[in-house]
Amino acid sequence: MRRILIVGAGQSGLLLALGLQTRGYDVTLMSHRTADEIRGGRVMSAPCAFRTALAHERALGLDFWSGHAPGIEGLGICVAGPGAGGAAPAAHWVGRLAGRARSVDQRVQTAGWLDTFTERGGRLVIHGATVSDLDFFASRYDLVIVATGRGELASLFERDPARSPYAAPQRALAVSYVHGLGPGHSHPGLETVHCTLVPGAGELLVIPTLTASGPADILFWEGIPGGPLDVFQDPRTPAEHLARTLELLERYAPWVYARATHVELTDAGATLTGRATPVVRRPVGRLPSGGIVLGAADVVVTDDPVTGQTANSAAKCAAAYLAAIVERAERPFDARWMRSLFEHHWEARARHVTEWTNTMLAPLRPHVLGLMTAAADHQSVADRIANGYDDPSDFGDWFYDPRRAAAYVSRVAAGRA
Repeated sequence: MRRILIVGAGQSGLLLALGLQTRGYDVTLMSHRTADEIRGGRVMSAPCAFRTALAHERALGLDFWSGHAPGIEGLGICVAGPGAGGAAPAAHWVGRLAGRARSVDQRVQTAGWLDTFTERGGRLVIHGATVSDLDFFASRYDLVIVATGRGELASLFERDPARSPYAAPQRALAVSYVHGLGPGHSHPGLETVHCTLVPGAGELLVIPTLTASGPADILFWEGIPGGPLDVFQDPRTPAEHLARTLELLERYAPWVYARATHVELTDAGATLTGRATPVVRRPVGRLPSGGIVLGAADVVVTDDPVTGQTANSAAKCAAAYLAAIVERAERPFDARWMRSLFEHHWEARARHVTEWTNTMLAPLRPHVLGLMTAAADHQSVADRIANGYDDPSDFGDWFYDPRRAAAYVSRVAAGRA
């Protein structure tokens, strides 16, 4: 039985650990927090998992919340008009998803999966791993996978400059989980994720979710650093954080603010702020003793959450690594294999997410704004953009190039696409 150590009990690390466990591997999982500490802690992200990611959860028998979390059937985009305080967006549409999406508070999901891992006989070690720890363990396992970029572990993996155009965070992030958000009125009865684009300032995501106290909504501001949405540096309390969130809604997205007049935070840990630099790192980490470890998930590909891909990328990475480890059988997990595994994952999946996310982080080009306007006029364009959140590789043929974008819209308008 091959022995594998996974460091990091986030979504990707847990999915991989549980997947290997079901296939008979001897898996040790290292987490810096217990399940109860995670449940009682601060919110960790603003997740939304689309059809492909959810299929991987179901395949592993981990689809615990499908009957309880809101079933998200559409994805809406609003483009705020010039200036602040307009009564309605300049453009607004909702694309229908080919399969339902779902958001579950990571405190609930991670703690639940962590309990499942131990209930199924997994070995859990509660310890904040260091490089010296990995040096000690590397020779005692057939494979060590690092699925957390916390602290010094990220330094094991060299930045890939050719794939990392940014050297600093591109967004200031501010998350609030709330109860009491009123329903949207544009598509009654259709549960949707909504993204408001505020050109030159940032974005707002509104995500129906499930938290420990029941159905809720996530209000997620992403502000360009130094811009008018980057105002969350100093709130001293969760209440002040929510008040700042609502002030921005009133000014930049009053159609959302009208739904938020009676919101309250779901719990004392319902707010989060942060900044992350988008980066791609090389997958093989070299230890001081000469041993090697494999990087996974956002350790090697960190994308900004502006396109809602964090949970999806984690699940897709776990699925790709699981298949490759099983296919490797008894052959050694050497550096050549690690690089080959990552390159296949990059070419098949990760690069498409990175290209799309980096495009949306940059000032929106006129043709992209034109596509957003075209989606308001043509349901098929809206649906295609919405389903690109599940499969970003579809954007490659038409989204990035102005001429291809114009040709695509022309075909749609003529009834030929």
